[in-house]
Amino acid sequence: MDVVLAAGTGLLCWYAATEAPLPPATGVHEPAWLTVLAGVVLGAPVAARRRWPTAVAVAVAVAAAACLATGVVPDYASSGPLVAAGVALYTVGAAVAGRRGSAVLLGSITAVAAGMLAGDDSGAGPGPTEVAFVVLVLGACWVVGVTLRERRAYAARAAGQATAQAVTEERLRIAREIHDIVGHSLSLIAVKAAVGRHVARERPEEAGAALDVIASASRGALAELRRAVGALRTEADFAPAPGLAELRGLADRAVEAGVAVRLEVHGECDVPEGVALTAFRIVQESLTNVVKHAGPTTCRVEVVGTPGELRVEVTNDGAPARPAAAGSVGLSGMRERVALHHGTLAAGPRDRGGFTVLATLPYQRPA
Repeated sequence: MDVVLAAGTGLLCWYAATEAPLPPATGVHEPAWLTVLAGVVLGAPVAARRRWPTAVAVAVAVAAAACLATGVVPDYASSGPLVAAGVALYTVGAAVAGRRGSAVLLGSITAVAAGMLAGDDSGAGPGPTEVAFVVLVLGACWVVGVTLRERRAYAARAAGQATAQAVTEERLRIAREIHDIVGHSLSLIAVKAAVGRHVARERPEEAGAALDVIASASRGALAELRRAVGALRTEADFAPAPGLAELRGLADRAVEAGVAVRLEVHGECDVPEGVALTAFRIVQESLTNVVKHAGPTTCRVEVVGTPGELRVEVTNDGAPARPAAAGSVGLSGMRERVALHHGTLAAGPRDRGGFTVLATLPYQRPA
C-alpha cells in the first residue's frame, strides 16, 4: 500500500513539475530528467514513511521547499508537494508523540512556506492567504494522524482494562467455587472429626459413624473439585454442574453433622443451569454456616419457583450468628452470585434467634 501511495504521489508531483510558470514570471524551464527527478525525490520517501516517519517528513519538506524555491514546481501547482508533505506529516502525527512531532510539523510548514515565497518572481505570487492555506493543509494532516494515534491508544487501553476485568471476574468466580466446595465439606469433616475424637473411647460406634461421614464428605469434595477443575480444562469431560436435584444430598450431609434439615422444593423449578447452580451454592453456603456457627439446631430450606423467578430461603433456629459469619467470605460470594443474575439477597439474624438467608433470582428463557 505504501509503495502504491508513493508511486501515486510521485506521479502527481511529476505532473506538477511539468507545468511552466505563468507569465510574466520567468521560472526555470527545466529539462525532462529534472522533472522526473522532482517526482522521484518527492514521492519515493513516502514508501518508507512507516519505518522512518520523522526522516521521511524532513526529506519531503526539504525536497518540496527546493522544488518550489527553484521554480521546478510553479507556485500555482504546489498541490503536488503539499500532498507529499501532508502524507508524511500524517504519518508523523500517527506515529510520533511528544514535542518531536510538533517540531517536525513546524519545520515542515516553515520550509514549504519559505519555498513558495522564495520561488515568486512575479511580485503577485503567494501571499498571506496562500501561506495560511499551506498551514491549514499540513496542520490538518498532522492533526488527523494525532487523532488516529490517540484513538488507537484509547482502544488499546480499553482492551487492556477489559482483559484485566475479565481476569478479575474469573478469579472471583473460581474463588467462589473453591470456597463453596471446600468450605462446605471441610466444615462437616471438622465437626465430625471433633465428635469422633470426643467419643472415640466411650462410644466407639459413634466414632465409626463419624469416620463414615468424614469419608463420604471427602469423596464428595474431591468429586466437586474434579468437576471445577474440569470446567477450567476445555479439553476435559466433566459432569454437569450441580442443581436443584442435588439439594437433597446437601440436606443429608447437614443432617449427618447434627442439623435437622427440612427441605421443601416446589413450584416451577425448571430453571436455567446458571440459576440452579447459584441456588445450590446459596443453600450449600447457608448450611455450612449453620453447621459452623449455630451448632445442632433445626433448619428450613425452601425453594420456590415461579415463572421468571426462583426464590431461595434458608432459616435456622440456632443461636444468633456471630459477626464473623454475617460478614464472611461465603456471604460475600453469595452476594456476588446473586448480583450476576440481577437478583436480591437479604441475610441477617432473626428477632427470635437464628439466621435467615433470602435470595431472589430472576431469569429469562431464551426466545
